Amino acid sequence: MAHKATMADIARRLGISRAAVSYALNGQPGVAAETRARVLDLAVDLGWHPSASARALSGSGIKVIGLALSRAAESFAVDSFFFEFLAGVESVLAEHGWSLLLRVIGDAPAVEVETYRRWWGEGRIDGVILVDERHRDERIPAVQQIGLPAVLCGGPRQSGSMPCIWTDQAADSALIVDHLAALGHRHLAHVSGPRAFAHERARQRGIRTAARRHGIRVETVEGSYAPDSATAAVRRLFAAPDRPSALILGNDHMAVAALRALRETGLSVPGDVSLVSWDDSPLTRAVDPQLTALSRDNQAYGRQAATALLDLVAGADPGQVQVPRSRLEVRGSSAPVRPAP
Repeated sequence: MAHKATMADIARRLGISRAAVSYALNGQPGVAAETRARVLDLAVDLGWHPSASARALSGSGIKVIGLALSRAAESFAVDSFFFEFLAGVESVLAEHGWSLLLRVIGDAPAVEVETYRRWWGEGRIDGVILVDERHRDERIPAVQQIGLPAVLCGGPRQSGSMPCIWTDQAADSALIVDHLAALGHRHLAHVSGPRAFAHERARQRGIRTAARRHGIRVETVEGSYAPDSATAAVRRLFAAPDRPSALILGNDHMAVAALRALRETGLSVPGDVSLVSWDDSPLTRAVDPQLTALSRDNQAYGRQAATALLDLVAGADPGQVQVPRSRLEVRGSSAPVRPAP
């Protein structure tokens, strides 16, 4: 087993006292700024982090949780899910006198891990919430190796000890497919988000499973969550003579873009094509026709994640927590299949 770096190791490497190292790592006065910077840099290089048990015994928790988003800033800025999720997180933290340290770092999971490592090494956080679980997610073992309390928004996980807040993606998929099947649709297209995300893989599996149950054909096209990816998918899908009668879009921005692209090709919604969005933000009700959409309580999701992490930091393992069931808001963009002429 690798030697775990200690404050004594840092003091010995830098030729300074353990007291000076302690002052620097805990943000206390009594040490020069240059020395503090050297201590913090070496602590990160050595992978030093404070003992969770020592923190608990000393009462030195700083009541801050961290959240670094590996999403492009432009994507985060227009994604209503994160604003609703963060509102839920903040409501729990405010109630308990805690704070949130948030950073948007772009699509860079490795940088996300290094951010957590630095925050933890500098004593700036007590735990983190991991969002956007990825296929074979390297962040999970890395955070566990650091020793950082963490709750995953993803799963459910078949192995491992990290608590998670999970959504029944199969049930959500069935809500959408069952609705379209009842309207007589037998050929669907699903324009998903990136398959790098575990929840998108689960949604694709759920759509295919529910479709097989109804004897429905499904085409899957991988998108990027950006409107342009939906526009390109619509142009490709509807250039072929054997075109789908219904589209399922991975988020509301892609759904609105698909609505516009279908109109540009001379097709009407829902007369020629039915549309369903996987997000039910205000955007789905700001277009004509209003979009049928899967509605989830994203603020409750954020509250559950924050509550689970606070429980974990306090020494209680929340385990695997399921979010409330979604519901399908049926609006004007989905209708029965038009009879063949």
